[in-house]
Amino acid sequence: MFISGYAVVAGAAERLVLGYDSFGNICGRKNTPVEGANLSGLDMTNKKYVFFLNSCNLEVQSLKTSSLSLCVSSCPQQQLNSLEDLQSFARNYGSFLCIYNLNVSSYTLNPKAAQLCPTLPVPPSKSFPLFNRCVPQNPECYSKYASVLISMVNEMDIFHRILSGILAGRDTVIGLSVLALAFSLILVLAFRFIQTLLIHTLIALVVFGLLFVSGVLWWLHYDYRSDPSTELETEKENVKFLLGYAIFSTIVTVVLLFLIFVLRKRLQFAVQLFQIVGKIIGRIPFLLFQPLWTFLILIVFWVFWVAVLLSLGTAGTAQSTSEGQVEYRALSGISYMAWYHFVGLIWTSEFILACQQMVISGAVVNCYFNRNKNNPPPHPVLSSISVLFCYHLGTAAKGSFLIAILRIPRIVLLYIYNILNQKVGKC
Repeated sequence: MFISGYAVVAGAAERLVLGYDSFGNICGRKNTPVEGANLSGLDMTNKKYVFFLNSCNLEVQSLKTSSLSLCVSSCPQQQLNSLEDLQSFARNYGSFLCIYNLNVSSYTLNPKAAQLCPTLPVPPSKSFPLFNRCVPQNPECYSKYASVLISMVNEMDIFHRILSGILAGRDTVIGLSVLALAFSLILVLAFRFIQTLLIHTLIALVVFGLLFVSGVLWWLHYDYRSDPSTELETEKENVKFLLGYAIFSTIVTVVLLFLIFVLRKRLQFAVQLFQIVGKIIGRIPFLLFQPLWTFLILIVFWVFWVAVLLSLGTAGTAQSTSEGQVEYRALSGISYMAWYHFVGLIWTSEFILACQQMVISGAVVNCYFNRNKNNPPPHPVLSSISVLFCYHLGTAAKGSFLIAILRIPRIVLLYIYNILNQKVGKC
């Protein structure tokens, strides 16, 4: 709560949402001048969009020096190939894509116009609906632009790389989520209707799969050994390897068949367990909607977390550079707040998931241990939620905290491993 309040008070949300140029002007509003920056303090009321002079080659580390950003009244809808095209676009649409102090009539006359105007050719772009940036429509430019968009806030590279990676792979993440949802629904239906068939089908698939593999390996070994052309040492080695694989596969198959035969009565317990799961789902169909509201709560929390993180990134003071541009230096202590905010992300996410597990287990226990089987308990899910909030929030908080403590070092070690994995050396 303290970090969220500090981010709202000290951060500049309008600079994040509306966008700003390289001279400290927030687009779409009047600005106050920054000492040492001659092009700051301009009236940008009619210039609502941020345009990058080199949108196809944005770089995170050198963004503030190598690629300028300006506030413009409209984004170029068509590709501009020359300075004459830039001049015509400025006169026709009133949107000036060169530095503010360069007169439109000097676009083609000034010898330094190539440095003061955008890199040619200028790709067609479209204004982003939320953050008012001119997003290039060229696929190659867009992929580079998307990875840098969030990194425009400040120098917290670690968190911004995480967010940009999520943005870059959002299609894959969404596709895998939909695939997981489909498999989950199929599995739930299998629990509900074909418990016995499912168990025996899985066992049969494993057994026949191993039998098939063993048969193929023995057939290949016999075929290679009886082939008269097998004379090279490498081919003889292949025959030996095939024999070893065939023997190993046969041993595994025999052991598995023996275990299935010895533990055949135990398999009935697994079938009964699946049957109980099917009955519970039949009695409490609202359990199927439990992950849905948990997912919605997680989405709301994640959006809030990202908003606070980005607001922390805007909590900085404006300072002019030797080139007359403006940089926003992060306040002291912001990086520590960001790390604590990251811990809060893991802990709170685990807490929400723990609450879901407590609700599901409470509803199942309430239904399973009901003495009167003909009169099931009314509203078991709502009853489990009330019990959670009355008695077990501390359990969920403590358990999720322990998981977070163990998970954070794992994440740090994986991050270090990924960094060191790119280096070449004995260490």
